[in-house]
Amino acid sequence: MKKYALVCGSTQGIGLSIAKKLAKNGVNIILMARNEAKLKACVSELTKSEGQSHTYLVADFSDPRNVQKSIASFLSGHSTGIDILINNTGGPKAGTISDARADDFIAAFNQHLICNHVLMQAVTPYMKSNQWGRIINIISTSVKQPLPNLGVSNTIRGAVANWSKTLSNELGRYNITVNNVLPGATNTDRLQSIALNKSGLTAETVEGILNEMASESPMKRIAEPEEIAAAVAFLASDEASYINGINLPVDGGRTKSL
Repeated sequence: MKKYALVCGSTQGIGLSIAKKLAKNGVNIILMARNEAKLKACVSELTKSEGQSHTYLVADFSDPRNVQKSIASFLSGHSTGIDILINNTGGPKAGTISDARADDFIAAFNQHLICNHVLMQAVTPYMKSNQWGRIINIISTSVKQPLPNLGVSNTIRGAVANWSKTLSNELGRYNITVNNVLPGATNTDRLQSIALNKSGLTAETVEGILNEMASESPMKRIAEPEEIAAAVAFLASDEASYINGINLPVDGGRTKSL
């Protein structure tokens, strides 16, 4: 029986690449994002070479109640549950932690941790009854090494990592694994936005900043979204059945900690 994967933030970048990779592996994909026009276009890009059926859900991750309503409505009318949950959404805006407003932390906490939690609670009853499940959170290497000028993001990513580790301890007995993938600098719109923000604060060009990011990796380049997707697809597979509760950097070796 083909598995179903809910992939969040899946109309661009890493999320879309994950959806495409899982579809190639024969998984039924449910895209989740806020822009319905983009969702429709992205569904059409997913392969159905193994007879899959793909669909989408419209949800705004700035509002956890909207996300909860969307997933509840889908599951109530669906004959089976979700086997694979990919928690992924755009990161908080760049900036120093000392300049961040309290509201910035609250908004990021809701968008990331609370929405992750809402979706987890919606899909785990089926996973438990089926004695199989995969929850994979796309976070950041800042979990291991905080990044400059990403104060709110560093804080919230750490909270998500601890939530995930705690969850992995609770769900392992049901053959549900919970893992985090930590992308380094990856060729996405998000990276362009970070570089543009830094350029506005310094005399450096966006191109120079991106080249500097690439040079920080021992591989001397920035990752492509498909490389992050490949790691996610492995963790979502049967082959990763005994990998649980980890933070997996996919950064070309940039992170200096073990």
